Amino acid sequence: MLTAYDDQLRTDAEMARAHDVQREGPLLWGVFDHGGFVSYRDLGGLAGTALDEAIERTVAHFRDDTDVESFEWKSRGHDEPADLGERLVAHGLVAEPVETVMVGEASLLASDVPLADTPQGPVVVRRIEPGPDAVPDLTRMLEAQESVFGGGRGPSVASALRELTSGASEFWIAEVGDRVACGGRLTPVEGTDFAGIWGGSTLPEFRGRGIYRALVAARARSAVARGIRLVHSDCTDMSRPILERSGLRAITTTTPYVWTR
Repeated sequence: MLTAYDDQLRTDAEMARAHDVQREGPLLWGVFDHGGFVSYRDLGGLAGTALDEAIERTVAHFRDDTDVESFEWKSRGHDEPADLGERLVAHGLVAEPVETVMVGEASLLASDVPLADTPQGPVVVRRIEPGPDAVPDLTRMLEAQESVFGGGRGPSVASALRELTSGASEFWIAEVGDRVACGGRLTPVEGTDFAGIWGGSTLPEFRGRGIYRALVAARARSAVARGIRLVHSDCTDMSRPILERSGLRAITTTTPYVWTR
């Protein structure tokens, strides 16, 4: 599974929605609506001074050749050399919290999850469909996610709407009344066996009720219906046990290192 992840989900797959992509040795530099991104299958033996120089060129590219406010170098726990993170920090990037990369069969997640009513009312899980309600639905969903995750680097409403309209991603929400209690995306990765399960941010007052698990299951059922075999997710310590109980496996970790202008 780790080999499939490295072969299928890094480099080109991570750059599929970039406006501009430049190659620099083993690195791909991409510019997206939300900022810059660095991807690679592996570092091709870069280490020591050669790695420092590659990091310097990367910072200079995004600083001088683009107008992005920030870029992310997404490292994985099995990347070599082992001191990559230290070298990124030495060049001005800041490490964000470590997350666990989970991979498994979509069918293992595609269960029915009954949801009891909350004190604020019943929980309704649904997919956001293109149409006149899409913009207010996406706005509420992204505002709820930002309130949980913060960081200000999530997708804009405009870019989310483009993904929704083009069919690049499915957007799912769990609502209690007019509030989005939890929201997330299902993003099939074209030309691979995978779809990504992203988001899943649950407002604090609605946690511990199975809402996140129900939203994962709904997206997994949709993935199975689309003929997608594997799902992957970068998860926090809070969501990892839920995915493990459903049969997904932890294959590595990921640490985003972020440079800000």
